[in-house]
Amino acid sequence: MSVPFYVSPEQLMRDRADFARKGISKGRSAIALQYADGILFVAENRSPALHKVAEIYDRMAFAAVGRYNEFENLRIAGVRLADMRGYSYDRRDVTGRALANAYAQTLGAIFSSGGEKPLEVEILVAEVGASTAEDQIYRLTYDGSIADVRGYAVMGGPAEQVAEYVGEHFSEGISLAGALRLAVDALGHDGTEVRELQPDQIEVAVLDRTRTQVRKFKRISEETLGRILSESSPDTTPTEPSEPAEDKAESDDSADAGDTPVAPADDDAPVAPPEEPDTDRPL
Repeated sequence: MSVPFYVSPEQLMRDRADFARKGISKGRSAIALQYADGILFVAENRSPALHKVAEIYDRMAFAAVGRYNEFENLRIAGVRLADMRGYSYDRRDVTGRALANAYAQTLGAIFSSGGEKPLEVEILVAEVGASTAEDQIYRLTYDGSIADVRGYAVMGGPAEQVAEYVGEHFSEGISLAGALRLAVDALGHDGTEVRELQPDQIEVAVLDRTRTQVRKFKRISEETLGRILSESSPDTTPTEPSEPAEDKAESDDSADAGDTPVAPADDDAPVAPPEEPDTDRPL
């Protein structure tokens, strides 16, 4: 009987992690940004039917990158869990932290199991609060690790390059138009060449706390997206270079010299003719 080849647990976990990371890096990036009135989700997605961003519950949203069939099953499971808890207890008992913990347990169990491959997905679970300080964004990786992030989160594709661009230009309290322009520009800076993404190439949704409806999730259409991007695009009109101060002063002096009349010499001065007496002038 042959003895099976021995692989250390550390090497096995390392190989599974490399496998999952390679699969996730092949996809396109997705960004979650906190803005003044909620949380913005922007993902590069050329498919109008297969969504990377979706609603989970009243104040909660889900974003994912990686294999679509795998994170779609996770999304459906999250919707069912949230609906069951809200129906059994109360809608206020459905929280983003509870859902993120459930996802972490599922991802961790699959990653540690040797009988099946790890899921090639990364997930964002977000919940909008009454104020910016109460917003919650949780990032979950393929191995079940969970992190509470503030401000912004980037996952999938060249996430490090995109996150570096966002970090350089992000500011708290940014408007929706500013956050959208920043996210689209960041997705275009994912390589050596800068790309300009069109509205039909990205998927955009928001959790807007200012909505009067119970459900705060809303998708932004291509028409609205194109209008916002056109209004927030930087002005690229070329400007005329200004003249140096010395040249400008010389030109002013020459202009003044040419425009100022020169008094004639005394010998050349014209002599006015004598005035005729005006008989109609009153005394």
